[in-house]
Amino acid sequence: MSDRFPILEPEYRVLQARARDLADRCLPHADRADESDSVDAEVLALLKDSGLAAVQVPAKYGGEFESPDSLAVTVVREQLAAASSHVDSLFAMQGIGSYAIAVGGTDEIREQWLPRVARMEAIAALALTEPEVGSDLKSLSTTIAEDGDDVIIRGTKSFITNGGDADYYCVLGKEDVNGRSGYSLVLVPANTSGVRTSRPYQIMAPHVLGDIEFDNVRVPNTHRLGEPGRGFALVLATLATFRVSVAGAALGTAQAALDDALAHTTTRKQFDSPLARLGPIPQMLAMSWTEIEMARAFTYQVARAAASDPRGSLDLSSMAKIGATEVTGRVVDRSVQMMGRFGLVRGSRIERLYRAARPMRVYEGATEVLLDSLSKQLIKEHSR
Repeated sequence: MSDRFPILEPEYRVLQARARDLADRCLPHADRADESDSVDAEVLALLKDSGLAAVQVPAKYGGEFESPDSLAVTVVREQLAAASSHVDSLFAMQGIGSYAIAVGGTDEIREQWLPRVARMEAIAALALTEPEVGSDLKSLSTTIAEDGDDVIIRGTKSFITNGGDADYYCVLGKEDVNGRSGYSLVLVPANTSGVRTSRPYQIMAPHVLGDIEFDNVRVPNTHRLGEPGRGFALVLATLATFRVSVAGAALGTAQAALDDALAHTTTRKQFDSPLARLGPIPQMLAMSWTEIEMARAFTYQVARAAASDPRGSLDLSSMAKIGATEVTGRVVDRSVQMMGRFGLVRGSRIERLYRAARPMRVYEGATEVLLDSLSKQLIKEHSR
């Protein structure tokens, strides 16, 4: 990665170095961990020892920043994803699965869970999608109903990251509030009676995924996150803060692929010359470098903006996520092509990176879904 541009402030460079150190320590375990559909104990221990999860929790509850910092999370994910998608996912979900607690939880809930999240003593999860519901979250069928001092959750969530290994789930469901239908968010500890998990799927780049069934699950009313019927606001706030970090993870993946392609093409000779000097290879290397640096510059700037104004930067975060993940798809594909048959070897790092890059264009908002939303906003602003 170029150190010339864009420039990171000293505190972020220190954080970047810490993340790179963790990535280096996780790399020997990546072949195993990145093929696992449950939390890898050794990678978890390394992440815990690094203390990096604390950047995603407010300082009041054991974190490193006053509030979760989008640029900090993005910088860390860039380094981790270059080494292991497993450690990147574990790290990312500590923030994605705890932000609603930090913003909307009671003092008691915050004090109970956030310090444990910061120390990696509690694995976090956010339960949104369902078997028949993906991007259209307002069509979800999970219900939340108040019953005296408790709330009751009924429904099934699907493709939930950390499902089956999480210590709690922040669950989005429909709720009638004062005769009007709304959406509420509730924290459900994983050991609550009626919570059942299964793992019916393994995706092309395996990570911890599970389906969660909530069978008349009862938790205290104090486990609500935010106001009844206003759970979508917390979901959008979470996306506004963390979506740009997907771009960081994508950049780490692209950089690792380019590094592998560069190492291969500068050392392997054909026709008495290094591959890096033959045919279209020089242009493919240069274009990959150019696209990565352009995407990185935009991603860092958006992450800075999101750190100070998350909701006001959601459109830019979507753009960064689209741009970086699409760039990564092209860079990794080019890298495989430049490495020829060696890029096709099953179990090699480049093969892992190839599989890891593809899902990034789908999760936390598929490219086409985000583009549709951005186009509507653009037309609306033009019409004012």
